[in-house]
Amino acid sequence: MTDHRNGKSQTPSGKGGAAGTSYAIDLNAFQSRLRTLYSHWDEHKTDLWGSSDAIAIACPPPSEDLRYLKSTALNLWLLGFEFPDTIMVFMKNQIHILCSQKKASILESVKKPAREAVGVELEVVLHVKPKNDDGTALMDAIFRAIRAQSKSDGGDASTIGYISREAPEGKLLEAWAEKLKSSDFHLTDVANGLSTLFAVKSNEELTSIKRAAYLTTSVMKNFVVSKLENVIDEEKKVSHSTLMEETEKVVLEPSKVNCKLKAENVDICYPPIFQSGVEFDLRPSAVSNDDLLHYDPASVIICAVGARYKSYCSNIARTFLIDADPVQSKAYEALLKAQEAVIGSLKPGNKLSVAYQAAVSVVEKETPELISNLTKSAGTGIGIEFRESGLNLNAKNEQIIKEGMVFNVSLGIQNLQNENSKSKSKLFSLLLADTVIINKDKTEVLTSMSSKALKDVAYSFNEDEEEEKQSTKAKTNGAEPIISKTTLRSDNHEVSKEELRRQHQAELARQKNEETARRLAGGGNATGDNRSSMRSSADLVAYKNINELPPPRELMIQIDQKNEAVLLPINGSMVPFHVAFIRTVSSQQENRIWYMRIIFNVPGTPFSSQDANSMKYPGSIYLKEASFRSKDSRHISEVVQSIKTLRRQVVARESERAERATLVTQEKLQLANNRFKPIRLSDLWIRPPFGGRGRKIPGTLEAHVNGFRYSTTRQDERVDIMFSNIKHAFFQPAENEMITLLHFHLHNHIMVGNKKTKDVQFYVEVMDMVQNVGGGKRSTYDPDELEEEQRERDRKNKINVEFQTFVNRVNDLWGQPQFNGLDLEFDQPLRELGFPGVPHKSSVFIVPTSACLVELIETPFLVVTLSEIEIVNLERVGLGQKNFDMTIVFKDFKRDVLRIDSIPSTSLDGIKEWLDTTDIKYYESRLNLNWRQILKTITDDPKSFIETGGWEFLNLEASDSESDNSEESDKGYEPSDVEPESDSEDEASESASLVESEDDDEDEDSEVDSEEEKGKTWEELEREASNADREKGHEYDSEEDRQRRKVKAFGKSRASASSSMPKRSKLR
Repeated sequence: MTDHRNGKSQTPSGKGGAAGTSYAIDLNAFQSRLRTLYSHWDEHKTDLWGSSDAIAIACPPPSEDLRYLKSTALNLWLLGFEFPDTIMVFMKNQIHILCSQKKASILESVKKPAREAVGVELEVVLHVKPKNDDGTALMDAIFRAIRAQSKSDGGDASTIGYISREAPEGKLLEAWAEKLKSSDFHLTDVANGLSTLFAVKSNEELTSIKRAAYLTTSVMKNFVVSKLENVIDEEKKVSHSTLMEETEKVVLEPSKVNCKLKAENVDICYPPIFQSGVEFDLRPSAVSNDDLLHYDPASVIICAVGARYKSYCSNIARTFLIDADPVQSKAYEALLKAQEAVIGSLKPGNKLSVAYQAAVSVVEKETPELISNLTKSAGTGIGIEFRESGLNLNAKNEQIIKEGMVFNVSLGIQNLQNENSKSKSKLFSLLLADTVIINKDKTEVLTSMSSKALKDVAYSFNEDEEEEKQSTKAKTNGAEPIISKTTLRSDNHEVSKEELRRQHQAELARQKNEETARRLAGGGNATGDNRSSMRSSADLVAYKNINELPPPRELMIQIDQKNEAVLLPINGSMVPFHVAFIRTVSSQQENRIWYMRIIFNVPGTPFSSQDANSMKYPGSIYLKEASFRSKDSRHISEVVQSIKTLRRQVVARESERAERATLVTQEKLQLANNRFKPIRLSDLWIRPPFGGRGRKIPGTLEAHVNGFRYSTTRQDERVDIMFSNIKHAFFQPAENEMITLLHFHLHNHIMVGNKKTKDVQFYVEVMDMVQNVGGGKRSTYDPDELEEEQRERDRKNKINVEFQTFVNRVNDLWGQPQFNGLDLEFDQPLRELGFPGVPHKSSVFIVPTSACLVELIETPFLVVTLSEIEIVNLERVGLGQKNFDMTIVFKDFKRDVLRIDSIPSTSLDGIKEWLDTTDIKYYESRLNLNWRQILKTITDDPKSFIETGGWEFLNLEASDSESDNSEESDKGYEPSDVEPESDSEDEASESASLVESEDDDEDEDSEVDSEEEKGKTWEELEREASNADREKGHEYDSEEDRQRRKVKAFGKSRASASSSMPKRSKLR
């Protein structure tokens, strides 16, 4: 038994693998697929299976050639492995298998699941062929079984289905074919039945195809494109066959393109194809010849890569244009639109011919002269077979598209004539191919990560010549030279990049306004208030009846810890009060007498935001406060302290109870058993930490069947995190930080100790906090110092590797079919795109990931989901500013905006580029805006917001061009219900302006602070006096020296004044 090259099926923990062999058949998959085979055969026996009474599948001997056979595909689909030199005959009540002794020992395990797979008792009969036997006697036994079945069914002659196109190979299969032809059986071809059987993929099969496509795309994007750019930039001479060999090696070693797939599960679909120059062949059977890569002007380079994962195929093809002329660019754009039309037509219920006709319609409309050059097919189905013949996307195929089908959408324009071409060859061809899954709602393009837009595949390398020509032309015309733009991605001018970004942002603005209009029209911005109140003091009862009161002692204040009550002597009786009714308690001394004052909660000053006392007991009289005096200071202090402690405990308990009341009920954690050992990572610390005053101890994180469990050696320190509750998972190895961490951002809150949180983090400190007590500096070349640094590096690397191994194993677990709907995978921050900023109180380093914007080192953590962002407004952007602010507006307008302050202006271009590449619309403004007022205006009158252009009121360029008045343009969006600004300072401070003033910010921080800051401090006055002295200088100083000193002093004064100003409050 052999595998397809090195594309082995992953060995499951399956049951019943033969002893002494490394091959174990997945019996659950076998049983399920055998049931599917028999039900499909029974349902379509006449139209697809040729009314066959038995199906004979003969798998040929192993071959070094890369080939796709339906017999091999059935072996892989049903059993997970290829069984060469094996004959399988499927009958109504029996499956006969003719094979060698070794294969029979492996196939023994399928007997029991086969009996349970179909409604009838299905017996697996193994015919073991001795080593030197030709097998004819065993074949006769199989024929007798077929005739016996036919006789029992009342038929005269049986019909046997086989694959007619597969010629017999080897002595065994040739003898079998000869016996079949000479027998009295009717023979019929069942290739169509097998094609239809393989067409609709299960979730497990789709997962394998997705991983194959991920590898294919990674190779194209991260290796092929960069390799071609390097060859062309450095003008190297490389043959097509050399590129093919290098690409094949990368496919077989996924780690070279940062693809975390096991190499033993991976193979190529075909040798990678590289074509350029004169000859082009758009068939999948094309080969890369030994000609050198052509990249002179007007050249075309076609690259195609196909990879398999666990025997399931994927494909991608891209065409790259070098200094393209208008004819080539126009043809490529037409091909791109045609291929997108094909993908858009692949919907469940449509015929396959409709997809090809969509491509024809686009080409006829865009470039009718190219219709004769369009390929006659737009691709085929793809799966275990690279080309599923029954799913050909051509004009004649009337088969219906179904959910779960997968297609290789491959469309090309071949043998185009270009007489005006600068290239030596006047002929060129174009090809695009993508792997596509048919889902219920939309078509999913698995290889979309590799861009095929014209701007990304068209390169310009002769810009110097063009600039020289334009410069010469300009001089002859007496005009200034014109600077040309380039489309080379690796060497773009800033002007062209900015222009492309501006165009993309304009398109995003249009899309965003349409999306916002639809959401506001449907009321999508409204969100409920899920706040839950604590129990009111009326719900807390100390004693249900008088019999529960403790026995009376002398008339002194008593604290009943058990019933959480305070008993006060009033008018000669002990009156109980639940401690929750006490608002404050305090003590003070006057003339050697100590007084204790107790203030109670009464209606109007409730224990919580919703107190039920006034509703429950209308007309009642309440005690507001009580005072007691004593000469015993020690007793007063003990009573006050006891009441405060008891009250603190009750309030903490009720707060935790209220927090838990709002939690969403989680599913129960299913612990791993002996069959599935938990994935474990030990010696971790957790944030937020558990409560309690004991010494903190590290714990262990384990991945179980449906979630994680973190626990320490203490019984009460345990946290369960369900996979279904994880919204984002992050892995951040230590580089410049002190910790390596795993971070989980959750959909719903959970309790960690007594804290309610949506962010849970597990981390290890990679470097020990040490302090040098020697008092002196150590030499740079101190051996002890060098050795210590090496130990720290080794420790950091060891911890990072342990975390990476844990992450890889969990990613493999999440890749299983049962977790497909969760879309979970550990994300890693992209440090090169990071920037410093102040999202809360301190400056931190904020880093984007593929789906979020995060800061995971300092608390409170920052995790912003990019898909929840409506727009981003970059504020205080302008010449002379050293930093700016970034305001993130969320799609949920009830949610406060997030503002990240004090971002250095040097990060501005990088942030713009990142926002643009992630399709987030951003605006710029010169001042900070009052977003609470803006969002309130939008939610109060969404219709007016939409009619006045949506978010375009933030477009600084548009407002500048419409009006020369800079003051009006700076105001931005002015709500209709806001009064215009008054000239007087008093009226201006009271107006609901959308631009934040510094006074408003200071007032929000603290009224007391603003009062104290009205006058100058002694330090400021002293600094001004010294500056004035320096300004005057000496009598013999020149006027120029005095002026220079004055400017310098003024600059320092400004700097010190700005640094002493209070920090602005942030609106969130």
